[in-house]
Amino acid sequence: MRLLGILALALQDQAITTGSSSGPAASTDIVSLVANASHIVQAVLLALLAFSAMSWGIIVFKKMQLSRAARQTSAFLDAFRKSSRFSEVQSVCGNLSASPLVGLFLAGYQELNAQLRAAPAPTDASGKPVTPAGRPTLKSLDAVDRSLLRASTTEIAKLEQRVSFLATTASITPYIGLFGTVWGIMTSFQSIAAAGSTSLNVVAPGIAEALVTTAAGLFAAIPAVYFYNDITGGVKAFAGQMDDFSMEFLTIAERNFT
Repeated sequence: MRLLGILALALQDQAITTGSSSGPAASTDIVSLVANASHIVQAVLLALLAFSAMSWGIIVFKKMQLSRAARQTSAFLDAFRKSSRFSEVQSVCGNLSASPLVGLFLAGYQELNAQLRAAPAPTDASGKPVTPAGRPTLKSLDAVDRSLLRASTTEIAKLEQRVSFLATTASITPYIGLFGTVWGIMTSFQSIAAAGSTSLNVVAPGIAEALVTTAAGLFAAIPAVYFYNDITGGVKAFAGQMDDFSMEFLTIAERNFT
């Protein structure tokens, strides 16, 4: 609070000096502060800018990905529940590949086909094959369940890709900004020592420079925190949908092939 009070008094003093004196006064404009800042502070601001730019790129990409996945998931579920055969559902999967449920379905369908094709043909007493009279049966429903579980893990990993960078940005950028703040305050004390004066015109630029890095760190961190939680919540919602779909798929497979 004392630091903020000193800064406020410095800004007021500089404004009065600029209006009443013809001598040069230190500028507190943000652009001027950044341009006249030390190389360390400029490097800190550049790092924060890079973190912020990458975070916003990931945010836009993941929001578009989740939105597209939600639309295609809705269309896939409609097709899945209206179709009477898995082969009919497979024919629409190519157009709905952004949905994580498509990956689950294809994994389960592939395991079903592998088991049904590998099932031995029925034979008579002499060992000769006969025409199958009954419906095909699964060897292991647990194998289908494991296939769905593996596919679910893969699809969740796709949805979570790059999201961890938002958590990294949210946790590290305030500390980077704090480093710039500490460095700016050190510069202010050095200026006091070099000038031999505690005038606000000497102290204010370094303090303002320090606070700019703090603000930049928060500017990068706050959106990253918000959208990390938002995107993570969306991924959890898809994970719940995948669990429900896996149960529905297993129920249909058990009803028809066991």
